[in-house]
Amino acid sequence: MKGALLVAGTSSDAGKTVLVAGLCRWLARQGVRVAPYKAQNMSLNSVVAADGAEIGRAQAMQAAAAGVDAEAAMNPVLLKPGSNHTSQVVVRGRPFADVDALSYRDLAPQLRAVALESLADLRARFDVVICEGAGSPAEINLRDTDIVNMGLAQPAQLPVIVVGDIDRGGVFASLYGTLALLDAADQALIRGWVINKFRGDVRLLRPGLDRLTELTKRPVYGVLPWLDGLWLDVEDSLDLGSYADSADADALRVAVIRLPRISNFTDIDALAAEPNVSVRFTTAPVDVADADLVVLPGTRATVADLQWLRDRGLAAALTDRAAKGRPVLGVCGGYQMLGGTITDDVESGRGSVAGLGLLPVRTRFAADKTLGRPTGVTTDGARVSAYEIHHGLVTADGGDALFTTADGPEGCRAGNTWGTVWHGVLENDEFRRAFLTEVAAAAGRQFRPSPVAFADARQQRLDALADHVAAHLDMPALVDVINSAG
Repeated sequence: MKGALLVAGTSSDAGKTVLVAGLCRWLARQGVRVAPYKAQNMSLNSVVAADGAEIGRAQAMQAAAAGVDAEAAMNPVLLKPGSNHTSQVVVRGRPFADVDALSYRDLAPQLRAVALESLADLRARFDVVICEGAGSPAEINLRDTDIVNMGLAQPAQLPVIVVGDIDRGGVFASLYGTLALLDAADQALIRGWVINKFRGDVRLLRPGLDRLTELTKRPVYGVLPWLDGLWLDVEDSLDLGSYADSADADALRVAVIRLPRISNFTDIDALAAEPNVSVRFTTAPVDVADADLVVLPGTRATVADLQWLRDRGLAAALTDRAAKGRPVLGVCGGYQMLGGTITDDVESGRGSVAGLGLLPVRTRFAADKTLGRPTGVTTDGARVSAYEIHHGLVTADGGDALFTTADGPEGCRAGNTWGTVWHGVLENDEFRRAFLTEVAAAAGRQFRPSPVAFADARQQRLDALADHVAAHLDMPALVDVINSAG
């Protein structure tokens, strides 16, 4: 088997990411050496791959589904919004430029070349490459600078399937309209349709499926029923609803503050996977006061989001919690906010600003971004592996370190307030279980950990996703489509 496929969608959150992961997993189980690929990803959820590159977290998840190491070529262009108007452009895993929407257009030819080179590299090394589009290929105002949808498919001669989200309504019009808005050359690459997130009896859809096929002269490759609770490394805050509340009435209640520029909130996945933990994203001070644990997550705009905390009354709620000895965890930007001062002449240009003063640490922003995959040991001797992506350099002036590393102490704890710049620490089972046991004790509850390791739970979900895809899509027909790639 040799080929490629582009999975496009009628909109963001139509299901492209999980379908690519499901296809990668299914193909890998057939013995195919397969790689995921997304030419350009706009996401604040990123990870440091084995080759030291910063790429979208979703592509790392898809690589895990394929059973291969994630690498820079799988996501050669990553856009990380820093405000409503600007984004950091990461190229081949390294910061490249800060741009607004108009100046980004000037980079498009250069970035298209990078995208095509990366795709060609992957195709030379793998049997199959499953590519993910972004947004919709019908964003015709962006077609001339597109490098991720038809602007990729055309030069690479990729066959394309389009996924539509029926849960939003209007799926037939969305699929038909997507095709209708494309020019003839782009239309020629569209091979067919997949309908996602269906609830009900598929027989009720049959007249619409038949009519769509008749109108477009392209088949529907299948209808994917709604699948709850995937929490598979979602790309952006549109997907925060994918976390399901625990059914346990005595579950630990975790409130995660939904910052305006929240990043790497996939740090919470390991908490949400625990059956004895209920996770809620919130912007309400009352939830901060009520929860057993509050997590202040990462952010792409630390100083601006700190001011937002103060404006919303959340800073006061966090200060009150800490004064009462109730657990708070800050991660990366959230950790920096918990400290005494933040000196930022890089991200916001605000100079020195006061933090929340809940941890004896201070932060200075550096021009160069720190990227790494550190390891350490807890005070109890548990090994921890993580990844770090930050401009802020944190210095502790007191408190207790969370981890011991070859480079010295990392993180800080004062009472029941914890902070670390490391992402992914909660995926370490021994550390997570000890941490939640302590949180539960402070709340007068009992924590009952899942008997399944988090890494195993993720693999089980990937297998379930592949089973789901194989059960509801015409896989032999899709294999033919993949093999038809130019």
